[in-house]
Amino acid sequence: MINVTKSYLGNIDKFKAYVDMIYASHWMTNHGPLCCELEERLKEHLGVRNLILTNNGTLALQVAYRALGLSGSAVTTPFSFVATSSTLQWEGIRPVFADIDPRTWNIDPEQIESRIGSDTSAIVATHVFGNPCAVERIEAIAKRRNLKVVYDGAHAFGVRHAGQSVYNWGDASTLSFHATKLFHTIEGGAIVTQDDDLAREVRKLCNFGITGVDRIEGLGTNAKLNEFSSAMGLCVLDDIEHIFEQRAEMGHYYEQRLSGHFDLQGVHDGDEINYSYFPVGLLNQAEALAVRDALQEQDINPRRYFYPSLDTLDYLQPQAAQPHSRGLSQRILCLPIYPGLARDIQDKVIDTLLRQREKPQDTSLAHAV
Repeated sequence: MINVTKSYLGNIDKFKAYVDMIYASHWMTNHGPLCCELEERLKEHLGVRNLILTNNGTLALQVAYRALGLSGSAVTTPFSFVATSSTLQWEGIRPVFADIDPRTWNIDPEQIESRIGSDTSAIVATHVFGNPCAVERIEAIAKRRNLKVVYDGAHAFGVRHAGQSVYNWGDASTLSFHATKLFHTIEGGAIVTQDDDLAREVRKLCNFGITGVDRIEGLGTNAKLNEFSSAMGLCVLDDIEHIFEQRAEMGHYYEQRLSGHFDLQGVHDGDEINYSYFPVGLLNQAEALAVRDALQEQDINPRRYFYPSLDTLDYLQPQAAQPHSRGLSQRILCLPIYPGLARDIQDKVIDTLLRQREKPQDTSLAHAV
């Protein structure tokens, strides 16, 4: 089965050498040398001031909310992976959804202001599929309304906006280094911030509130990254330019053949994206499901990222309906894209899409949820 992505594994001999180091030292976690090396290399590679590794991207979000002292409610996007909003709910912060921009598929700044209430403490926005949000407009709203800004940057590794890392905007950005991501540590994540005091608070929270030998300064959790995961991250980081190049080549090929036929995500001029995903908007849910079925018959498995729209989830109600997000979530598919994907597989995916577009449309499922 050709899946929407395939985990990249770095050089096995390098990985084995790191494992030999772990076996020799017996240092497997608790800010080991490989974890510290990876943090420093990632800071340099991304061009950020503070980066704290975590053991997954979900805890990165939860720790960021805690470190910033969020409470009450947060305005967020309904078109994202479920963790963006479920972590808010888990931390006792009520998600309030603002609809997406139908062109960029990110949260629409025009919709944010009307969703801010008396208990709103933050805006939590996602760089969806690695496409930078309208960060200047979001942060102007946040400054005017005295709100914190957290960016879910799980998809945005290496993405640049206005000539620098997109992670340099907001009070904090969170990253996911899950095995399916462009850069990964098998399981892992990180929190990025330019605020040194916030970085210190994040480190404390990630280590049970422990700040030194025999010293615990407050409530914390265990969000530390282990040495085996760090070893994988170092191996993948060695090959990151090759990964970017291959993904860009495949992304450009999809764009060349599909542009003008299907709804592709709009990117602002000057933004540098990473092709971590290749999403396509179909006419409606009926066409999306028909394309998915036709591809699966050929052992190709696209994914409905992100379905369902988060404003429809029972445990997050009551919510106002967000029509752009609901509509897009029903008709979107992410196509296979990863280093090593053969061109003939890309052609098979593209040809299937184009053939399906030529067929008469069955509208019976167009509005099914």
